[in-house]
Amino acid sequence: MISLAQLWLPILLSAVFVFIASSILHMVIKAWHMPDCKGFSNEREVSAAINKGNAGAGLYMIPYCTPEAMKNPATQEMFKQGPVGVMFLRKPGPMNMGAFLGQWFAFCLVVSFACALVAAHVIAGDTSFAHVSHVIGFVAVMAYSFGVIPDAIWWGHPWGSAIKHIIDGVIYGAITGATFAWLWPA
Repeated sequence: MISLAQLWLPILLSAVFVFIASSILHMVIKAWHMPDCKGFSNEREVSAAINKGNAGAGLYMIPYCTPEAMKNPATQEMFKQGPVGVMFLRKPGPMNMGAFLGQWFAFCLVVSFACALVAAHVIAGDTSFAHVSHVIGFVAVMAYSFGVIPDAIWWGHPWGSAIKHIIDGVIYGAITGATFAWLWPA
């Protein structure tokens, strides 16, 4: 049986390697994710309208309605006329990339730790590189990729963008699986 203590190095290094890979995918290969976001052609007017409504940080839907109001003809007309969407607003202020990157790295560590928990329970010490890589890689792919699917289904995250995030997750899963397999205790 493998203990979690024996897996501290693959936990740490796989998180570091995924962090580096994600930085490359998001900051170096700009053509990959940059087209996913669009700006409004009348951004100043949209911003002014949002500010006029005193909207704080949060998740907003337009048109907003309760499930009971969905049958109301006026609500149905609002959906027909549009716009229909979901908007996430943050607190005003400068972007704090350090905080975002720190949280992302913490998430990478959590995913690697979860992979180690699974590995410690299902993989023996004398297992092949391929088996360790496949099991850990699959667990990591689930963690990095599957969360975007409900966002695409329920919140309108564009499927093209979601598929790119799933591909990113497959890359991160392969990196995590290979790192664990490379450093697997014999």
